[in-house]
Amino acid sequence: MSWRTLGTLDTFAISWFFTGRVEIAGSIAGLEIATKIAWYYLHERVWAAVSWGRRRLD
Repeated sequence: MSWRTLGTLDTFAISWFFTGRVEIAGSIAGLEIATKIAWYYLHERVWAAVSWGRRRLD
């Protein structure tokens, strides 16, 4: 949780630096939270379907 918070704050700071506008930086950081949750979910679903590297327990 702390790593995700730090990442979002970093995105906010970089966005603010480049745009100069807090409102836009906040929008980008908010969008980043949503997209990272979606990507994480999809990533985990794909890895759950991959059998590479798993031991077979027969």
